[in-house]
Amino acid sequence: MSPFLVSTGVVALAEIGDKTQLLSLVLAARFKKPVPIILGIFVATLVNHGFAGALGEWLSTAINPTIMKWAVVASFIGMAIWILVPDKLDDEETNMRRKFGVFLSTVITFFIAEMGDKTQIATVMLAARYQDFFGVVAGTTLGMMLANVPAVLVGHKFSGRLPTRAVHAVAAVIFLVLGIVTLMQ
Repeated sequence: MSPFLVSTGVVALAEIGDKTQLLSLVLAARFKKPVPIILGIFVATLVNHGFAGALGEWLSTAINPTIMKWAVVASFIGMAIWILVPDKLDDEETNMRRKFGVFLSTVITFFIAEMGDKTQIATVMLAARYQDFFGVVAGTTLGMMLANVPAVLVGHKFSGRLPTRAVHAVAAVIFLVLGIVTLMQ
């Protein structure tokens, strides 16, 4: 399956109920300006996942292939477990001063929230696994947008209607399968 499609699907599922999706809801409720929020999320994600993808590709060439294979397998299995732990949004991440405006506040806040987040780590792993920087970064960015744009557009009504636990379970199974497939290759 293509790195783009796998990256899109895995990240879109992993993002459901994630703190950055919660942040999207908070920003939408606070600013009530969906277009600059969506653009801010896109820019922050593209930059963040660009760095993560570059790190993943570098790791795949800098580390012995056997060690890298086991690290990727362990990472996929670890991600399968981690994704089952629900995220909570820190109040600090939503207290951006209004002087930056909606777009810049969204870019800064979203970029910081995404640092070390599940989807950023997933981007590193996927880039290391597939060695396809553009396919993985485009896919993970699209996955983030697929999960966050509806959250921005529909606001708080959207968050309570998704079976978050079921979506996380499906994402965990996908990560586990990716780990097993990587191990078998």
